[in-house]
Amino acid sequence: MTGAYINGMDVSFLDEIEQGGGVFRYGSGRRAGQAADLLEILGDSGVNSIRLRIWNDPPGGFCNLERTLVMAKRIKAAGLGFLLDFHYSDKWADPANQWKPQIWTGLDFGELRLSVYEYTLEVLEALQYQGTLPDMVQIGNEITPGFLWEEGRVDGQYDTQEQWTRFTELVKAGIAGAKEIAPELPVMIHIDRGGDNDASRRFFDRFEERGVEYDVIGLSFYPWWHGTLADLEQNLGDLAQRYDKDIIVVETAYPWTLAGPEGFPLIVKEAEQLHEGYPATVEGQAAYLRELHEVIHRTRQGRGIGCYYWEPAWIPSQHEWSVGHANNWSNLTLFDYEGRALASLDV
Repeated sequence: MTGAYINGMDVSFLDEIEQGGGVFRYGSGRRAGQAADLLEILGDSGVNSIRLRIWNDPPGGFCNLERTLVMAKRIKAAGLGFLLDFHYSDKWADPANQWKPQIWTGLDFGELRLSVYEYTLEVLEALQYQGTLPDMVQIGNEITPGFLWEEGRVDGQYDTQEQWTRFTELVKAGIAGAKEIAPELPVMIHIDRGGDNDASRRFFDRFEERGVEYDVIGLSFYPWWHGTLADLEQNLGDLAQRYDKDIIVVETAYPWTLAGPEGFPLIVKEAEQLHEGYPATVEGQAAYLRELHEVIHRTRQGRGIGCYYWEPAWIPSQHEWSVGHANNWSNLTLFDYEGRALASLDV
């Protein structure tokens, strides 16, 4: 991915969707309606990198090391870049959930820090052994409130100098494990505040104060949670100048409809949740994506280096989701409910 603008997609659910009977098809052109490997369809549309999350020991057996090794082979065989997102959890890690893996409960702080180092190293060693080392790694996912709670928690009553030091020591352990395997491997630190400059500065200032050495800033930006594209543009410009780091909008999405499939809930279902000027249509979704990429390209000093769309292919399938998470994202994809690529994918 060196030197190339990243047109990325997070397709972590792909493995599970396929096993649940999901099929993907070209949406237009000479192959319209033809079924194909999702990675082939994405590559033909201009996608050049894939992001996968990894959970330590998930209850359903997907997104673990075993399945990540399988998916990594497919990504590399397709000629695509590979970003690996360490959640350091057995399930979702996000601003409301940063729970440590079950096997790490009861460890003292020193043992926990060592476990983070060893686990990171062991995962990357296994990927390196089969020739599928990632091109970049995230140490944590949306870690604005810290991670590996409660030891690494920094929100609310845990927002203390001592807790920030403990949190950053755990992050440093993950970085050390990654760099032990591949010293030149770029490391991303990912928070969820794409449109919130005050919160972003507060977080990364504390990392600067504690000497955390990382390479890339990752931001999530969903308009119904994180503000407007103007807010994002202001934040990108300030962070690029302030920290002199490359920045990736590593999660985003937008609806192509507000009418969901029967039996599936929707997280975005009201017109009030939409960004002004961008209707919930395929054309509105395409317009949103086009402007989002323009905003990233306008980042100072060329520091905006790419974007990953979060779960563009999370279509309804008949599989029972392994982590008890109903598909509430199916109208935020770049494929329709039958798995046909939407025109907005080509943006």
